[in-house]
Amino acid sequence: MSPTEATAEVFLTAFRALSKKQRQAVLARLAVEPDLQEDLQDLALVARRRDEPSRPLRDYLAEKGS
Repeated sequence: MSPTEATAEVFLTAFRALSKKQRQAVLARLAVEPDLQEDLQDLALVARRRDEPSRPLRDYLAEKGS
C-alpha cells in the first residue's frame, strides 16, 4: 500500500467511525468546498454512467468531427 493509499485508508476508517449525523455533516461540508465541487461532480457522473456501454475513442472522435 502506498503512502497515499494508507492516508486515504486512515481517513476512511475515521469517517466510518462517525455517527450518521456526523458523516452527513462532513459530506455537506465537502459538497460546498469550491476546490472539491468539480471532483465530486465528476465522481457522480462516472457512478451514474458506469453501466453504459463503452465505445472506442476513435468512434467518439469521428462522431465529434462530423
